[in-house]
Amino acid sequence: MAKGSDSFFDKLAQGRVSNRWATAAASAEETELSRLRKQREEAKSLQKHLTTLLHVADGRLALPRIGSNSFPRPSGSLWAWRPQIWRGPLSKQGVASVQSKTKLGDEVRVFHDCTASEITLRQIRNTREGDLAPFGLKFDVFNFNGSFLSLVLDFPSDATEGLTRRHILRVSSFIEAESSLEVFLRLNIKNGPNTEQLVQELTVNKEDAMVEFDLAYADLNEKRLGDVWMDLIFENPKMNQIVVRDITFCRYPRAEL
Repeated sequence: MAKGSDSFFDKLAQGRVSNRWATAAASAEETELSRLRKQREEAKSLQKHLTTLLHVADGRLALPRIGSNSFPRPSGSLWAWRPQIWRGPLSKQGVASVQSKTKLGDEVRVFHDCTASEITLRQIRNTREGDLAPFGLKFDVFNFNGSFLSLVLDFPSDATEGLTRRHILRVSSFIEAESSLEVFLRLNIKNGPNTEQLVQELTVNKEDAMVEFDLAYADLNEKRLGDVWMDLIFENPKMNQIVVRDITFCRYPRAEL
């Protein structure tokens, strides 16, 4: 682990380096070209290291803290989940010309039927005062000649532990869009050879937008439950910027009547 350098001599050296570059910047207009060329190369090398440090520091010091899984959930919740992409940094932060079936981490996939993709995708750091998720996911959609764009979230294996038709699945999210946009959530539950699907519309540009899926309306074989996943379906996303600031899930039992 790297240790900080806070001695008198370290601070003195740092001050001299800072003064040197302040003087070089102030006199750049009159500096001899050969010397200015050398200073430029040194400055570029220094800038690379400073940029890296600032990027890492901004990510580590900004709130909410990386890895946070804190979010409101109903009393009596039996299971809760925020996908990893909204909790921690991806190894690859952005994708241009996103192809269908592009995978982001272990839990998220992108699907569309565009013949020529003009979609970019980037993980961003949430730094607003009201943000609970450390990261968000931003789409920039330009020309869009397909019929659908969806984000598929694969639930972890513990999502079905103890799952019954007496349960309600709550989805809370905050999705921002520059232009008018309809977003639908489709819950998919594999049970035996069948896949049960429930659909709800989610309000856009509303913090803490929430929908609930009552599993009493699902035709489930509770003894043969398999994979569970959620589709976020974006209707007519052409020429739009979409930011999924956060999305969380929790399950709790329905109140007995």
